[in-house]
Amino acid sequence: MSNRADRIVARLTEAFSPARLRVVDESARHAGHAGAQPGGQTHYAVELVTAAFEGQSRVARSRAVHAALADEFATGLHALALTLRAPSDEKVALN
Repeated sequence: MSNRADRIVARLTEAFSPARLRVVDESARHAGHAGAQPGGQTHYAVELVTAAFEGQSRVARSRAVHAALADEFATGLHALALTLRAPSDEKVALN
């Protein structure tokens, strides 16, 4: 798998069995910013809904995602914009 977005999806799916997962490469929007590289694949937005986040704080959720993607950070991933929810969070938001 040479595409970073595909690797991110595979890693997060394996680690969290998500109910919903969306990964968007936003690298073009960050051209010229710190960490931006020619060819992109450095800045991503991730929306992840998983039961694994039930009862976890926002910080714990973020740490878990960063740990799952440690290899990607080591090879050029620079930034993630994270929206991390448990299924119960979604039910509260709808009410």
